[in-house]
Amino acid sequence: MNPAPQVDRRRRALLVATLTASGGLLVGALPVGRAAATGTGAPLQPNAFVRIDPDGTVTVTLPYVEMGQGAYTSQVMVVAEELEVAPSAIVLAPAPADEKRYGSPLFGGQITGGSGSLRGTWMTMRAAGAAARIMLVQAAAQRWRVDAAECSAADGKVRHAASGRALGYGELVAAAAALPVPAEPPLKTPGHYTVVGKPLRRVDSPAKVDGSAKFGIDVAPKGVRYAAVAASPVFNGKVRSVDGADAMHVRGVRQVVSLPDTVAVIADSTWAAMKGLAALKVVWDEGANAGVSTADLVARADAALATPGIVFVDEGNVAEAERRAASRYEAVFRLPALAHGAIEPLNCTVDLRADGCDVWCGSQVVGRAQQAAAAAAGLPPERVRVHNLFLGGGFGRRLETDYVSQAVAIARKVKGPVKVTWSRAEDLQHDYYRGHNHSRVTVALDGQGRPLSWRHRLAGPNIMARWLPVYQKDGVDLDIVDDARGPYDIPNVHIDFVRHEAPEGMHTGNWRGVGPTRNIFIVESVIDDLARRAGTDPVVYRRALMGKASPRMRHVLDVAADRSGWGTALPPRSGRGIAVFEGFGSHLAIVAQVRVSTAGDIRVERVTCVVDTGIAVNPDIVRAQMEGGVMFGVSAALHERVSVVNGRVTAANYDSYPVLRMNEAPHVDVHIVDSTEAPGGVGEPGTSGTIAAVANAVCAATGVRSYTLPLVPADFKVTA
Repeated sequence: MNPAPQVDRRRRALLVATLTASGGLLVGALPVGRAAATGTGAPLQPNAFVRIDPDGTVTVTLPYVEMGQGAYTSQVMVVAEELEVAPSAIVLAPAPADEKRYGSPLFGGQITGGSGSLRGTWMTMRAAGAAARIMLVQAAAQRWRVDAAECSAADGKVRHAASGRALGYGELVAAAAALPVPAEPPLKTPGHYTVVGKPLRRVDSPAKVDGSAKFGIDVAPKGVRYAAVAASPVFNGKVRSVDGADAMHVRGVRQVVSLPDTVAVIADSTWAAMKGLAALKVVWDEGANAGVSTADLVARADAALATPGIVFVDEGNVAEAERRAASRYEAVFRLPALAHGAIEPLNCTVDLRADGCDVWCGSQVVGRAQQAAAAAAGLPPERVRVHNLFLGGGFGRRLETDYVSQAVAIARKVKGPVKVTWSRAEDLQHDYYRGHNHSRVTVALDGQGRPLSWRHRLAGPNIMARWLPVYQKDGVDLDIVDDARGPYDIPNVHIDFVRHEAPEGMHTGNWRGVGPTRNIFIVESVIDDLARRAGTDPVVYRRALMGKASPRMRHVLDVAADRSGWGTALPPRSGRGIAVFEGFGSHLAIVAQVRVSTAGDIRVERVTCVVDTGIAVNPDIVRAQMEGGVMFGVSAALHERVSVVNGRVTAANYDSYPVLRMNEAPHVDVHIVDSTEAPGGVGEPGTSGTIAAVANAVCAATGVRSYTLPLVPADFKVTA
């Protein structure tokens, strides 16, 4: 997700400081735009990011969660840069549930997603660190009776070079807290960075290596019982009856719990609970979706695509361009539903008492998790405490809170703490899927094969209407149309959106790469087809259509072509494909090199990824995120799709929902473009570009274009 247009990205930071109960200095930041929105004129409590105790301990409260993407490290680095302390000296404190204090300036809520962590951190947390440093320097200057300009901060101390005096930060906190807070503290410029831009080792790695890191699935409070669950196998089905006699005979099973659409077995261990669940006899009311199949879902999406949509873009005169065109291109694309398949299946531990509720989980939306738990428990949110832990993968699945609500509902029927763990099958079969998305693209061409017009109709779910209503414009989901035209100079453009929801009970949500995962594959496939129809090299064709594109966009295209060896000879049935796009504040060009056997089997041998993400706060993290996105994209291109039979998702594990294996992983070459622009996002974009690049490479190798995903070997098999 890119930031909604209603949110002002240029907001300043209003800073306040207070003494904590322990006598430390607490500095936080609150966007002026949000402060002004209250209209009360009353003092506001800030987002508390930086805390310095009298003993010199620096604690940074981290508003964005860690799910393997390096968010903790980048947040620590930007504060350390401005505060002039070593990153290794900072104590980490994950933010509690508090939408107002820790809401993202990009999305407005306490959200980790949409490649927004660093973009949301870049100004607010730097400003908090800079303000604290300035206040500490001023406090030292006053004590020494010198001009603050004569003093400097470094390594957690303030020094006066002329006299050789120095004071640690802890010695200055009381005096600093009494000073006014600079409303707009000056921030360091790239030429003065000592931390930002360096390949710092990730701050979460030691705990993950030595086993001390705690994920949601590791929680076991005293007296905990364990729950295994099964929701209706058919979308929107309900429980008709439950016979728990056999389950209660399993050693360790203590209780059977029935909810309207779910059953749970409570036991002394997860294994006993799972055995009890297998012995449970449940009769389901399968409801209206009992006969739904994948073919039905595709047919429904096709029918939606045949109807007019809500106009999102209408530039120039597309109808006139089509009337005078020398030729016309048209293609229909059908993209399947996709699951998240994170390594750590969903889990949530709940201790529900009369006086409150404690929840242990891994969530990308801590504030929403608190609200969901409160609603399920019938408690006010302030009586619910969420202990958010490391996430063993999110990819958008943990932007939802259904598993939290479910665990609390079960806890209401269990005495003492209960730990609910979903099986892999449950995780795959009751996901919030990237829904079926279909598109029709029609391009009018002049006599030289250049586009005169671009018409793109998209049919799919309006996820943002439910999930982030601000991310709407006149009924159009701004995510699903993101990058629906590409970075190309086409004078006449018409884009419309047909809202088409999945059957009730088949939930749809955000998936890594969000809108561009659909549209980059579509746009870049079309551009490749047009280049070949025009008899022009795909890179040359793209460059010619980028006259008005940003220099950054053209640069990554040229660098990717150069670094990938574009145009050099390849063996038979090998090919290279390219994809370019701008999204999440970053510019990317990705080249995939593939080999396709005569049986149609596809091997992605190499992927070259060139990214201009602005300032690379930690180049190692940028590189790792690009590599991870590439693997996610190759997996989606070659393997992934959700199949439905009789209203049931057929996937039960990684054998029936295959993902990329280690032995299939290509060599990945990531080149980071030097830049002084503000940082862009890196978690999402690699996925989108890779899907398109792989599809284009396969077409280059075989001459066969696929307009559906995943790429099926049978379509590329050589027949006699």
